[in-house]
Amino acid sequence: MGANSCATGLRSRGQISFKIMSVSSLAALAWTCPAVAQTQATPEDSSARTTSSAEQQSASLAFADQAQTSLQSQDSGTPSDTSQVGTAGVADDEREIVITGLRGSLQRNLDLKRTSSGVVDVISAEDIGKFPDSNVAASLQRLPGVSIQRSGSRGEPTGITVRGFGGDFNTTLYDGRRISTATGGRQIDFSTVGVDFIGQLSVLKTPDVSLASSSIGATVNIAFPNAFDRPGFRAAATASGSIQDRAGKVVPTGGLLVSNTFADDTIGILADVIYTRRDTDTNRVYVSGWPGGFYAPCQLTPSCTPAQLAPENKNVVGWFPQQYGAEQQRVQDERVDARISLQYHPSDALMVTLDNNFSRQKVTQNNYAFGVWFNQSDLRNVQLDENGTAIDFTQAGSPTDFTAALNKQILKTNQTGLNVKFDASANLSFEGDVAYAKSWLNPGDVIGSQNGDIGYGGLLGNNLRFTIDGDSKDAFPTISNFGPAGNGARWADTSVIGSHVTVNQTQHNTDELLQFRGNATWKQDNLTIKAGGQYYEDRFRFRNQSTFTNNFWQAYAGYGAPSGRASGIAPLPANLYQGSISLDNFIPDFNGSLPPSVFIFSPVAYQNYLSGLGNPQATPIPGYNPDVKGFTGTFDEQVDPGSVMDVKEKTWALFLNVQFEADIAGMPFHFNAGVRNENTHLRAVGQGRLPLNLTQSAADPTLLSVGAYTEIQPLDSKSNYSYFLPSIDAKLELREDLILRFDASRTLTRPGLNLLNPVLNVGSGQRVNALSASGGNPNLRPYLADNFDIAAEWYYRRNSYFSVDFFLKNVSNFIIAGVTRQSINGVIDPTTGREATFSVSQQVNGPDATVRGVELAWQHVFGDSGFGFQANATFVDTNRPYDDEDISQSGFAVTGLANSANFVGFYDKDGFQIRAALNWRDKYLLQFGQNQNTGSFGAEPTFVNESFQIDLTTSYDITKNFSVFGEALNLNNNQQSTHGRYSNQLLDVFDYGRRFTVGARYRF
Repeated sequence: MGANSCATGLRSRGQISFKIMSVSSLAALAWTCPAVAQTQATPEDSSARTTSSAEQQSASLAFADQAQTSLQSQDSGTPSDTSQVGTAGVADDEREIVITGLRGSLQRNLDLKRTSSGVVDVISAEDIGKFPDSNVAASLQRLPGVSIQRSGSRGEPTGITVRGFGGDFNTTLYDGRRISTATGGRQIDFSTVGVDFIGQLSVLKTPDVSLASSSIGATVNIAFPNAFDRPGFRAAATASGSIQDRAGKVVPTGGLLVSNTFADDTIGILADVIYTRRDTDTNRVYVSGWPGGFYAPCQLTPSCTPAQLAPENKNVVGWFPQQYGAEQQRVQDERVDARISLQYHPSDALMVTLDNNFSRQKVTQNNYAFGVWFNQSDLRNVQLDENGTAIDFTQAGSPTDFTAALNKQILKTNQTGLNVKFDASANLSFEGDVAYAKSWLNPGDVIGSQNGDIGYGGLLGNNLRFTIDGDSKDAFPTISNFGPAGNGARWADTSVIGSHVTVNQTQHNTDELLQFRGNATWKQDNLTIKAGGQYYEDRFRFRNQSTFTNNFWQAYAGYGAPSGRASGIAPLPANLYQGSISLDNFIPDFNGSLPPSVFIFSPVAYQNYLSGLGNPQATPIPGYNPDVKGFTGTFDEQVDPGSVMDVKEKTWALFLNVQFEADIAGMPFHFNAGVRNENTHLRAVGQGRLPLNLTQSAADPTLLSVGAYTEIQPLDSKSNYSYFLPSIDAKLELREDLILRFDASRTLTRPGLNLLNPVLNVGSGQRVNALSASGGNPNLRPYLADNFDIAAEWYYRRNSYFSVDFFLKNVSNFIIAGVTRQSINGVIDPTTGREATFSVSQQVNGPDATVRGVELAWQHVFGDSGFGFQANATFVDTNRPYDDEDISQSGFAVTGLANSANFVGFYDKDGFQIRAALNWRDKYLLQFGQNQNTGSFGAEPTFVNESFQIDLTTSYDITKNFSVFGEALNLNNNQQSTHGRYSNQLLDVFDYGRRFTVGARYRF
């Protein structure tokens, strides 16, 4: 194609896509034609380059066929490091070194990074069944600009943050397809992805318009294997056992993959299955929230009169802990992943792939805890530090609760897809892809959480003292004067412990996702044109049911006769107690003091005991709370009408992408311009009702309930929006080993589907001085970001490079999870006689912000010694940092931003490999909102403290086909801790310990 042909092509493309072309992109495309013509005049320049621009873009997407092609070369004995990338100035004998294993995978990663048109980082499997880490997110954190979030109870990496944008800002794809998730957000939980047979992970930090533009952070593409990646028979098996140091039990993991092609290599089938189990015992100390509000001056002294506590006299700004406690969480995480892929390949021109991916994760958690509840108005002798944090106070009559919970979460996902690729000619090819996925959260009759709460209060309440003496990164609060009526020796005296509240609750969600992608690609010489469209239909259904809704949670509240209460059962049968857990040295290396112990008991046995007392509607039962209506003896859940939601989102997208190669002053130049237009239609349906009154529990004066509601009203909301998303990538090869990049794009991130509920929901179970409600917003608009990258990459020798990347993101339409204090339907608070004030959480689109930063990456291999390292660091900043002095209800800051650094040192030679990974992340703002967020100053923040973790992995190839491996995670016993507005406002500290794994792999 010469200049005239290019002009003709441009005119044709303009007729097709005039409505979706930006002026800037048209100018860029028009400028390509003479450059292409010039390239044709010097064919020897283009022939010297081994990878076309179109191939570069395909590599950056890292679909399964590209991923496994790399694996094929290694499996078949072909040296995996055959490219001449970065060999300038390197001796011929050094070029002939055959690199396999870890170093081979690192070289493949560099090849894909170097040849991609945009900013892409890649992680390849070393071989089938030999991925570098046992968790997808753990692998991704080795990349520059990528850091992870951990599940506190399990210590497992569950999500990633890219350049400060986490969770819903990142799109994860399976072989280029979106995956459904019933959690309600846009993100997936990476602990639900089996890694043993993943071929490759690609992180696209700049968008590919033919794939997606709906991620401000990055697009993560997970490539799975297929039979024709390597024709013939192959199989791989892996088995291991792991143990967490506190759980003390070895649990298994195993996987099997079998693949074959037959019928003259026209039909192929691949199947694999992986079973994974992790057991973790985690110690946790927590404060459920630090609400902000106003103290009366008398509260800084030992006593107050009712007149002194009048609202008009409260004028001292301060924060207090809503609830404080400690618990041990015993978690069992079981997961099954399976895949089957069928392929039909009758000719080189046609490939048809039908595949199905399945996963089911069941997390079972037994918690044993104590907790104490505080009300700001009841605090005396309050000592506030210079920031207003209550660092010392007493509360008279404080009750003490011991809790046990059996929590279950089942997350099941199934995706079926059909892909057809057809080469119509040497220049023209077509691709069609359709997929349907469904995800379930807690399918069937599972109860998500069964809770038993026992303790003492009333006459046995204590004059509890709470003190803080340290920072949240190395200290937790101390309580003293605990025990029945302040007698610490009777802290766990079962003769005075009685029944309190009993909560069962379950979240049932489903997410159905239908998607279609079709495109045509024209390739000729150094020009590639790709055009097509995509359609997504996402339907999310949400329902919560609990014993809060019918008020059954209070059926035997009150603690019983020893506490001076008419309701509640005390003492409880001795056989309910199954032992205790010592709280001595509960969080190693943390300062602070806890009571002696917590009980071990079964919440199921506890509930069965109470149910066995009979039906209080038929026979009077001493200890039954008569305020609870309709309770017949069993703690049945009831659906909360305000939680029922049905959201349907439909999105149409059209895209056009043009790539070309040329020379500028003898330097290869690669240019990629694309445009994408997305049109979204949204419908959200819910059920609304408002409270008519509040009642105070006679069994426990700290408990409130909604006595009655208005009739349920259906609510139906519709909205739509359309966005034009251009993208430009430019790459100039100054030398064979030195590359400059410039990238500019517009991307978006849609709000989580769970945020679109049109209902204001007021739960029936409330607490005194902690009234709360929540509301969604179906009119939320997506975040929009204009993104810019300038990067330099120096590939100075084989398997070694250094890069620096400056990035800038201007983001608008930030969604703010605001909290306002307001009355609802004129309801009266029975504890004050005044109009009740609720803390209402709701999301709105807010201000703009700029995020800027730099990524540094260095990989070096020391010749043929086997030694090498990977190192990277990311430094980020924003014009909207958090202002801890802003106590307005509309405070705003960019979340997720933190400097981070990673260092991986390795040795890989003669079949022996060992890696030590050091991962550091600075303190960052995780979110607005805490477990208890009922204060006067809007949504209080949650910060995650600085963390540093060391992991070690090793393996040895006993034969060509058989190897053994080991893994030691969190060798330095890193602990995860969070805090509120100020650093001494501890929210959580999790001590999840170390994990050790030993296993073997076999392939043939």
